[in-house]
Amino acid sequence: MSTDSSSLSRDDVAHLARLSRLAVSDEELDLFAGQLGVVLGAVARVQDAPTADVAPTTHAVPLTNVHRPDAVTPSLPREQVLAGAPAAEDDRFRVPRILQGEA
Repeated sequence: MSTDSSSLSRDDVAHLARLSRLAVSDEELDLFAGQLGVVLGAVARVQDAPTADVAPTTHAVPLTNVHRPDAVTPSLPREQVLAGAPAAEDDRFRVPRILQGEA
């Protein structure tokens, strides 16, 4: 890739497109090179922010734990839940297989 972080060559964009498995036309290579260069330039400007006196944080505002403790509560009977399912088998939801391979 180019050494200047705010500019990308057509070759850089073509390489990224291949890695992403995207089909990109010659016109798009030129367009995307310019657009990605602008994005990279804007991101690079973040490094110019005066952060020496800023403490590291995980959130912009303070957060309080909003989780509740786990508690066992009554639920619907299995028969009632499965009655609303499009398909059920062996007391479980039946869903279409999406992965190939062994069952």
